Amino acid sequence: MAEGQQISTDSIFKEFKEYSAAEFFKKNRQMLGFTGPIRSMTTIIHEYVTNSIDACESGGILPDIIVKIDKYGPDAYEIMVQDNGPGMPEKIVGKALGQLLAGTKFHGNKQSRGQQGIGASYCTVYSQITTGKPTHVITGTDEGLITEMDVSVDVKKNAPKIENKKTYKGEFRGTKVTTKFKEVQYTKGANGPLEYLRRTAIANPHCEIKFYDPEGARVTFPRTSRLLPKLPKGVLPHPKGTTTDDLVSMARTTPARKVSSMLKMHFSRMGDTKLKEIQQQIPFDLEISPKNLTWKEAEDIVKAVKEIKFMAPEMDAVIPIGREHIEKSVLKIVNPEVVYTSDRPPKAYRGGVPFIIEVALAYGGGAGKGESEETSSVEILRFANRVPLLFDTGGCALTKAVNSIDWKRYGLKGLEKLPLTVFVNISSVYVPYTGAGKQAVSDEEEIFNEIRFALMDAGRKIDRYVRGKAREAIKAEKKRTLERYMPEVVNVLVNVAKANKKEMTQNLEEMIIETLKMDESDEAEETDEIADDMDGEINAEE
Repeated sequence: MAEGQQISTDSIFKEFKEYSAAEFFKKNRQMLGFTGPIRSMTTIIHEYVTNSIDACESGGILPDIIVKIDKYGPDAYEIMVQDNGPGMPEKIVGKALGQLLAGTKFHGNKQSRGQQGIGASYCTVYSQITTGKPTHVITGTDEGLITEMDVSVDVKKNAPKIENKKTYKGEFRGTKVTTKFKEVQYTKGANGPLEYLRRTAIANPHCEIKFYDPEGARVTFPRTSRLLPKLPKGVLPHPKGTTTDDLVSMARTTPARKVSSMLKMHFSRMGDTKLKEIQQQIPFDLEISPKNLTWKEAEDIVKAVKEIKFMAPEMDAVIPIGREHIEKSVLKIVNPEVVYTSDRPPKAYRGGVPFIIEVALAYGGGAGKGESEETSSVEILRFANRVPLLFDTGGCALTKAVNSIDWKRYGLKGLEKLPLTVFVNISSVYVPYTGAGKQAVSDEEEIFNEIRFALMDAGRKIDRYVRGKAREAIKAEKKRTLERYMPEVVNVLVNVAKANKKEMTQNLEEMIIETLKMDESDEAEETDEIADDMDGEINAEE
């Protein structure tokens, strides 16, 4: 091009094109957790298994999940995941597995394992771009009809393509997905499918999971509870969590004829009293039509809401695992000497997003990383809405909260070598993940603090156990020492003082018992003082 020659606007923008969500994520697979062959493999298992558990729970069915991985070439595997859920209607199968950003979870203001409606469909895309193969699906419903088909994604249109479809009668109920993948790798390590399923079983004690690895070995994680968790109910969003853009968008689509009616219709905890308080703080009438609401007026409403006290968010949308279920599951699968659990009252972050924190500390036995206490070290199990978080450990608020605790105060010295498993779960209608891969929770102050408080509470309990165990060991050693020398002392006293041997032996035994009791009393008083100090620490931080 000659110097000084201008480029036309048409030339600059001739390459301007639209593209679909499927095209975008095809080129940005790392955003969904498909980075590296090991992580990609575990991500695939995660997406299929969480969908299966969700389907079973929605149908009121105790989940029986089967996962099978077969190797058919270098870094090439066939993955099969089967559940006993209610199955899918034929017209839904394509959208569920062949269309990104389609699903039931995005618009529901309630707790769910997934949030975007991307994962399972992207597994279909990943199979296509690495093997050129479609995903084979078999699904059966209560009506006794079985539908079988091959599903792929039209990436340009972000639309499902269905081939080889057939429908027939049979007794199979549930969904079975079989897909081939390359650029993946199976590992038995801490980031592999087996560990992912182990952790899934811990946080979902109502599930039974059978896993067949590429070598044909089978591992079963039996359910430890036959109680299905309550299904979370969709609730209206809390006013404290709204933004100016939320209000403006709502105003353009609401059927309400007045802004006051719109606020009552679309938000929880918004009664006539609160509307009057808002009205007193804004310069316009809430009786205006939502269609006429300006950005500045929406800003005024949001500002007023922030200054008004509302009741806490409704918690029907958030269902925790439960301390009893966590304890039973950890005892069964981790097999520690002891486990102590703690949970926190429901809280909200960003003003109005409800969440609940649950923790457990498992000590000794099979707890920690390693085969014995000599080789163990602390193990942190992170969960969000019962889903294991295996990757991005360092950047997660859950990990940072665990590492912020001064564990020496709880009798846990040399943490890196202790046989300790730390379990942390956050349940929320909206988990603030750091990325679309959903493997780390962002540093929200309220979440960070609640994890710390729960860990400190569980830490007090384990401190009593660890100190008590140490006291018992010292007491037993003292008793052995005193008893070892007692015959010699008795003989000396008998010879010198001409005392009765039987009486002297009995007197010394009673002295040993009394001495040990005094030690116990002093140690109990010391333990109570330590517990009071810890209570004060927790109260001060809260």
